[in-house]
Amino acid sequence: MPRLPVVKPKDLIKFFRKNGFKVARQTGSHVRLHHGDGRKITIAVHNRPLKKGTLRAILRQAEMTVEELLKGL
Repeated sequence: MPRLPVVKPKDLIKFFRKNGFKVARQTGSHVRLHHGDGRKITIAVHNRPLKKGTLRAILRQAEMTVEELLKGL
């Protein structure tokens, strides 16, 4: 499995929007995205890159792989 890239939250939101997710709502610094097939993810938007464990958990919730992320960035 390839290594996780260093990704800022705003770039990750752009990636998910290109892949069919829509911003459902934002509460404070947390953005909630929904996909048409029922997948839901939450991303905390800060000015620093996401930690690797957080990024891996977001990808797991979105049912996407690291390879798909690397291809889309």
